[in-house]
Amino acid sequence: MIEPILLTLKLAGLTTLILMVLGTPLAWWLARSQAWWKEAIGAIVALPLVLPPTVLGFYLLIALGPNSPLGQLAISIFGHSLPFSFTGLVIGSVIYSLPFVVQPVRNAFEAMGHKPLEAAATLRASPLDSFFNVALPLARPGLLTGAVLGFAHTVGEFGVVLMIGGNIPGKTKVLSIAIYDHVESLEWTQAHILSAGMLVFSFCVILIMMVSEKRMRKRR
Repeated sequence: MIEPILLTLKLAGLTTLILMVLGTPLAWWLARSQAWWKEAIGAIVALPLVLPPTVLGFYLLIALGPNSPLGQLAISIFGHSLPFSFTGLVIGSVIYSLPFVVQPVRNAFEAMGHKPLEAAATLRASPLDSFFNVALPLARPGLLTGAVLGFAHTVGEFGVVLMIGGNIPGKTKVLSIAIYDHVESLEWTQAHILSAGMLVFSFCVILIMMVSEKRMRKRR
């Protein structure tokens, strides 16, 4: 019972780290760019919000399969195909949880307005300095929300994980899959324990996020 929990935490932690590194600059670009096609990119990023997880998982399975260009590249790099591997799970989780990180961070950047950056520019701060020393500190509530939502969403994901990762113990069998297995095997006690744990975890995540956001806003 411990193994799926540890694997889930590993997957969620790694996915959240990748999402914050990739999603923050993407959110910044979406918030500041004047390109006419930026909303098309925003719509692509937001697709997992409305797309059924099994549909996304199906196309990821095809895109990362051994017969695809990406799949062949992965085999040359990792020595194995991406579907039904932990690496494939990470890729699928990053794509599926991307809007849960990008959207709150983008909202935080947009709410910041232009004045702080204009003030930094008058002090001869470079765009990079303004981003790290002005934009990121002001966007801390959005960054916190994005990180928490990305982590929590990855912990609870089922459809994409099942489609691209399958159910391999110690490799791709995460918490949500383990609960499904227990229910399918009529092991109600184990299913209750894991489900109750996820319920408490979800409540704590939401409570911590709301309290932290409130405190950050009071300090500003």
